[in-house]
Amino acid sequence: MRVLKTWMYAGAGGLALATMLAGTSASAQAVTTPAADSAQTAEAPAGEDIVVTGSRIRRNPLDQPSPVVTVDAESIQRTGLSSVADVLQRLPSAAGGLNSKVNNSGNIGNPPDGGGVGAGSAEIDLRYLTAKRTLVLVDGLRFVNGASASGIPSTVDLNTIQVGSIERIEILQSGQSPLYGSDALAGVVNIITKSQQKGLKASAQFGTFRQGDGHTQDYNVSYGIQAPRTSVVFGGSYVKQEAVRTGDRSISQFPNPGQTSCSDVIGGCSGATPNGFFQVGGQNLTLKSGPIAGRPRYDAANPTGPNSDFKAFTSADRFNFAPFNYFLTPSERYGFFVSAKQELTDAVNLRVKLNYTRRNSQNQAAFLPLVLGPDAGNGNLLDTISIDATNPYNPFGYTLSAGGAGNGPANYSTVRRRLVEAGQRTYSQTVDTMSATATLDGSFNIGARKFYWDVNAVLGFNDAKQLFTGNINAANLARALGPVANCTGACVPFNIFGGVGSVTPEMLGYIAFDERARSSQSLEDYTANISGDLFDLPAGPVGIAAGYEHRVQYGSFTPDPLITAGLGADIPAQPARGHFNSDEVYAELRVPLIHDTPLIKSLEVGGAVRHSNYSISGSNTTYTGSGLWKPFSDLLLRASYAQGFRAPSIGELFGAESRSDASIDDPCTNVAGSPFQTSPTVRTNCIANGVPANGSYQEPNGGQLGVLTGGNKALKPETSRTWLFGAVYAPSWARTSGIASQLSIEGNYYDIKVDDAIAATDATLTLSRCAEAADALSCAAITRTPNGLISRINAQLQNIGGIRTRGVDVTAVYRSPRTSAGTFGLSLNGNILLKYAESFPATVGFTTTNYQGTTRGSPEQSYPKFKGNAVVDWDIGLMRASFTGRYIKSVKEADGKRLDNTFYGDVQLTLAPGWLENRLGLTIGVNNVFNQDPPACYSCTGPNYDPTTYDVPGQFGYIRLSWGL
Repeated sequence: MRVLKTWMYAGAGGLALATMLAGTSASAQAVTTPAADSAQTAEAPAGEDIVVTGSRIRRNPLDQPSPVVTVDAESIQRTGLSSVADVLQRLPSAAGGLNSKVNNSGNIGNPPDGGGVGAGSAEIDLRYLTAKRTLVLVDGLRFVNGASASGIPSTVDLNTIQVGSIERIEILQSGQSPLYGSDALAGVVNIITKSQQKGLKASAQFGTFRQGDGHTQDYNVSYGIQAPRTSVVFGGSYVKQEAVRTGDRSISQFPNPGQTSCSDVIGGCSGATPNGFFQVGGQNLTLKSGPIAGRPRYDAANPTGPNSDFKAFTSADRFNFAPFNYFLTPSERYGFFVSAKQELTDAVNLRVKLNYTRRNSQNQAAFLPLVLGPDAGNGNLLDTISIDATNPYNPFGYTLSAGGAGNGPANYSTVRRRLVEAGQRTYSQTVDTMSATATLDGSFNIGARKFYWDVNAVLGFNDAKQLFTGNINAANLARALGPVANCTGACVPFNIFGGVGSVTPEMLGYIAFDERARSSQSLEDYTANISGDLFDLPAGPVGIAAGYEHRVQYGSFTPDPLITAGLGADIPAQPARGHFNSDEVYAELRVPLIHDTPLIKSLEVGGAVRHSNYSISGSNTTYTGSGLWKPFSDLLLRASYAQGFRAPSIGELFGAESRSDASIDDPCTNVAGSPFQTSPTVRTNCIANGVPANGSYQEPNGGQLGVLTGGNKALKPETSRTWLFGAVYAPSWARTSGIASQLSIEGNYYDIKVDDAIAATDATLTLSRCAEAADALSCAAITRTPNGLISRINAQLQNIGGIRTRGVDVTAVYRSPRTSAGTFGLSLNGNILLKYAESFPATVGFTTTNYQGTTRGSPEQSYPKFKGNAVVDWDIGLMRASFTGRYIKSVKEADGKRLDNTFYGDVQLTLAPGWLENRLGLTIGVNNVFNQDPPACYSCTGPNYDPTTYDVPGQFGYIRLSWGL
């Protein structure tokens, strides 16, 4: 009997695909595998074909037309991780994505993708094409997209899927829009949940970093009931992950790696300081000391002299915000799941599944930087506030005018004050997610032919609320800084000049408010599928599958009314909402051509077509074709071509205008070593773009520039094409000779091109093209104040030129025969990135950038030329031990700085006493046993490293007790 066994073995974080061909029969091994095209479980008897991810036709799993990696529940447990996303992001073919190491919140704004920050959520990104181009299914069906009260994301939040409910995860590492519809450009992640179980399974785990922080509790329990015609599985989970703070790691003590003070020439610290930064009368001033409860002294004749409380502002006065953030964000998740199957007749089954998850998470930032004035660049009322001469704390003796109608010309640039008295900014999310599915499935015969059918309904919703503490009501602030005669009733005059401690609780009580935002998404998805064999050819039966899908999606984002009115001091936002529906039909065909002839053990071709009609994006038809050739039993060769299609998401179409504060440098700033000083061309182009010719402009914001984001209703769908060539070699001689019980080598080459990709032009590229080449489109996207400061960079979503990525996935697996010393295994899994390039339109042609071997920091993403995992394991029955090595090749930043090669080592040991029939297990493990720090990154917006690629610094140890192994 020939069988194909495909599974993932992971020791303490490593993942490896093991593929084995054995025996001589062409029939498939008896397995239990959920269908990839429905919630159905294909409980196939021996010799019957099954459904595998990557095809909707039941087939021998030997004839897999696409590369699929499978991660089972045991493999997830062997990582010691509590999040599905953290496990999947360690795959070499994965590119990261949002996870618990990302502390993005409103403090850096909403990225220009229409989806919002996604604070506290987690994603999976395959092939560096971003998470929105990886389709996530649960039991072969779509799952409701996540929301984190900051926008309308187009991705599934993997933190809403409980680890304890998962049986396995199948990752299709190839685009398959013709089979699965929109979003499957990079691949498909199919999460298969438990559908049957006997008795109790439970686990309790506690983990912590060696530094004594980041404590994690993880509890899972499930119980299964089996009856002759009924099976039920139900359970729940609870995960609590505590924070790791940037102040507790050496790499993140300052805004730049290795920095020891804000006076360091590298810069990066903020000009919004507790004692204030006042750009008034052509001078840059700050308080000599504070607090000053009354009016500070100001000597107009000698502003920094002995009769003045002010001194000249220097870089040493800047504020170090770096220690006040999270390295690992706190999160609490709990929920329950139920899966039930009832055999209505011998040929018809009813399946019902329900999943609910509550997530409480938090992000944190330093104290609010309150910035007022015509050069502030807030884009709201704060840019127009004048500080009246009658304000009892105004030391200058005249009104600081922001200009505008009725105010005369502006006579000050900015007033900056770090509002320490309000405490740190915190963003707390509460997210509820519910998904319910119902399936009728069965089979019928037409003559000797057996056909399988299923109809499915999915209903899901995701509702998120966010509370932001530490914001300011700009209207109340304007009144508190304005004419004192108008500050009546609850109004309390505000002391913005008195330094840290000068803001009283009464002042703060009048201007502060708690910001509340909400977002929600819902999904209705109805599908029907049928598959079977049409007729026989000499080489085998011709298989067919066909189906229909009707989908309705709705999303909305509702910011706080004060934010909508433009009265906040943090990131501005506007409400957004939208919906769409789609109708799609597909068909797939598999045709065996030759069987059992010289040099052709088997040869088959296949293909699929899908027609989609979207209410907001029009119609589209995509195709795929594949070929499988086995010259002999031990070698499988595959090739495929697939077209891809991704309709614009709700957030991309209807996302409202907002702002992202990107940590990038303005090449037009006049500081030592800047292009403005070193390049006459840059100087000329910058002056033409609005920078003062006298060289007075110096970027004041510590590297954060406002990027205007927003959706675009004129977007058209993305399209793609994917070429894939692969081979699997599993020598039977290695098994028959007793050298190995498993031995296989697999390699797959992929080439993906995305056209009309939906994205915003990179802000760094916009600045450089304007400064270096005077590109008209780029310069038009930059808005500067009269003093040269950037008030905004336009980064509205558009259909850019395209994306191209090429690479090779390689896998090798060895497992020894069982001996008196147990069994030993070695598995290797790697990705070689040959190219990743993005093209953006310019005034003439396109600008193409190849990111292979580089890293970029806004948002963070590294593109190493090679990533690989290696797992060595030993199983002696009562004890299992493993060591996993994870290697990431070095990358370079834009300025040439190198992020060195990185190697992580993870170890795990599990003991299972024989006297309890191996049902009780005690596991101990250490991730990052060599205490490897992530490479320091100067361009990253996070805490000086790329959290999508590297681990939090420190050794993480854990202990777990399990029942029902």
